[in-house]
Amino acid sequence: MKKFEKESGKRALWQGAETKEFKNWKNRIINNKKNKERERITILVSEETKKIWQDFMKKNDFPTISKFLREGANFYINNKTKISYLKKISDFSHDLKEPLTSIKGFSQIIIENYSDKLDINILLHLKEIYAQSLYLEQQIDDFINKIEPKSIQEEYDILIVEDDAPTIKLLQEYFKAKGYTCKGVTSGFKGLEELKINPPKLILLDILLPDISGYEICKQVKSDKKYENLPIFYITAIRDSKVRNKIEETGADGYFLKPFDFSKLSVLFKYL
Repeated sequence: MKKFEKESGKRALWQGAETKEFKNWKNRIINNKKNKERERITILVSEETKKIWQDFMKKNDFPTISKFLREGANFYINNKTKISYLKKISDFSHDLKEPLTSIKGFSQIIIENYSDKLDINILLHLKEIYAQSLYLEQQIDDFINKIEPKSIQEEYDILIVEDDAPTIKLLQEYFKAKGYTCKGVTSGFKGLEELKINPPKLILLDILLPDISGYEICKQVKSDKKYENLPIFYITAIRDSKVRNKIEETGADGYFLKPFDFSKLSVLFKYL
């Protein structure tokens, strides 16, 4: 009111009520403010596209196309970096799973090797961390599998399930020189999926994987009558005695320790 009276030299109130001049002035201020906040958007789209937008607006409570477009533009601007990940699914998966891989791997090693020396509360916390790591990585795999192109059928001799890409490459080069083909995957669940699509002649299986233990994979595969005779060999850096004790329990056909003594891998050729 003081501002109106100062600018116009007129009264804002007369006998306790707002004057007509003040009401008009106040309405102009409000309308000017609204006009500044509103930007008219003119866009030409097909009727089909317009209908899709309108249906979406009805379901998601957008009062106008203008607001819908503004919200959509803001979402894209704020999430562009995240959306761009979808162009490279492998990079997206790697960045999500890399920290969990370390957490899961170290917690599993501590549990398997030092559980008898740990305070019970600490041990329970570690087991919870390990279980949550498995759960989160499974959720990541489920999400990736929904948006990643499906595997195509192909023939090869050896399936390598190993979370270290350089190790996969090394083994592929070795067996290629010997005349055999390999397919490598970097998670246990991808290995199980690949097995169903393209059964190999032999599996080389890491034990410490980012999602599910190699021991569990081996038991699962060997319990299936379709694959009970499929040779499975562990490839691992876990100490010799620890792996040897798991051979009979899981049904594996053998194991090879990292770093590899390639002369020992020659025993695999009889399975190929």
